[in-house]
Amino acid sequence: MHHSGSTILIIDDALERRAHLQGICEFLELQCHVFDFVTWLQEGKRFPLAGVGVIFLGESSLPISLSKLVAELDLPGQVMPKVLVSRQSELAGESDQTPGLFGPLSEPYRYTEMLDILHRCSLFVSQQGGDPVPELDMLVGQSPPIQEVKRLIAQVAQRDISVMITGESGTGKEVVARCLHEQSLRAEGPFVPVNCGAIPGELLESELFGHEKGAFTGAISSRAGRFELAQGGTLFLDEIGDMPLPMQVKLLRVLQERQFERVGGTKTLEADVRIIAATHKDLESMIAAGDFREDLYYRLNVFPIEMPALRERLDDLPLLVNALQSRLKEEGIGSFRFHPSALESLLKHPWDGNVRELSNLMERLAIIYPDAVVGVSELPAKFRHVAEPDPERYASQGPTRTDPISDHPLSQQVQPFTPGGVQLPEEGIKLKPYLEELEQSLINQALDRCDYVVARAADELGVRRTTLVEKMRKYGISRQ
Repeated sequence: MHHSGSTILIIDDALERRAHLQGICEFLELQCHVFDFVTWLQEGKRFPLAGVGVIFLGESSLPISLSKLVAELDLPGQVMPKVLVSRQSELAGESDQTPGLFGPLSEPYRYTEMLDILHRCSLFVSQQGGDPVPELDMLVGQSPPIQEVKRLIAQVAQRDISVMITGESGTGKEVVARCLHEQSLRAEGPFVPVNCGAIPGELLESELFGHEKGAFTGAISSRAGRFELAQGGTLFLDEIGDMPLPMQVKLLRVLQERQFERVGGTKTLEADVRIIAATHKDLESMIAAGDFREDLYYRLNVFPIEMPALRERLDDLPLLVNALQSRLKEEGIGSFRFHPSALESLLKHPWDGNVRELSNLMERLAIIYPDAVVGVSELPAKFRHVAEPDPERYASQGPTRTDPISDHPLSQQVQPFTPGGVQLPEEGIKLKPYLEELEQSLINQALDRCDYVVARAADELGVRRTTLVEKMRKYGISRQ
């Protein structure tokens, strides 16, 4: 009922109680945002209430009227569930009369009590008719641009028309395509993705339509193409802007006639597929330049959906981080937590690679800092946009821990590279972990420099390829 994507908002002036509530929420794996009343009154206007599941209200040390504040904590046409977390609250007597007001809870808060109240809150939301936006778990986010995408998906998913998804690389266009498929009447059928940019032009035709044995050199057996494999389901043509012109003509013909032949074949096959296309290119300017067929564009672009860039939906960053952390945990890569200062730094990053860039960053951090807390100083240099809030923390450890990925202090202190430049700190070091960390750092740098081509990285490090592979396995470093 109440899913873990919900965000909890805590507004309370009692510091210990706030921390206690936050601890419970984290234990329940709920995202939470904590304010005291002063900060809330200053900044609350900017806070996206749309993504909040429940609001916990404590006591205010200011002489403000809670009942007036309670009225402001609602969305247009939707009462937000609010839970009083103090028996002393001036509203304690009103919870029976006020819709959406629950509690008061008394400390110590119990886990079962908490779950019970969250359940009552989520029922209250769904009985109001809840939100018209469908809950698409794959598409993470509550920001207005993402809510808009979810609404468009809900409108078009059941209709068997072509959809064109646009947006920068890494924004999650394939996720939208999968959502459309799963919400459609073809959900039981296959979902078949084809990346038109990753398949050489001359192979694309047999990739899409299949070929008969001997149709061309190397066609030693006949095989079905993606159109056949997608029969009764959805065919997702990613990076459609990379499709060569002659192929565009053939695709248009299939879309018009709803049938095709295999390469070198004579039998006509039916094309019972729904087409979803995606591109990060500006197809309209490609049409003007003569690189994309206008008639094909109009056939594919019946219903456009634009995926927002990550920098246009930074409100969703904490939710995305949570979702990616759960995924890393499921994949057994290990998980880690961001220190608030590191999250603050990530919010200032331009995210040219969008969600894919975030996902790659988190995967690398999970490998380097398993089960740790990652602060600003542990972020790779290009993601550091705020100063380290507590440089003292790093001072006592000797010059070892800043950035194992791109700028280890060893490589800065000593040019040319000689290990002699390392100072033994006053309190001594543990040699084995220090050397392992150094080795791990150098391996990561070499892999980074060689674009994860293991053989080249091994040359950089002067070791045999097999040795490097063993060390990568030992440190859990995976190829990107």
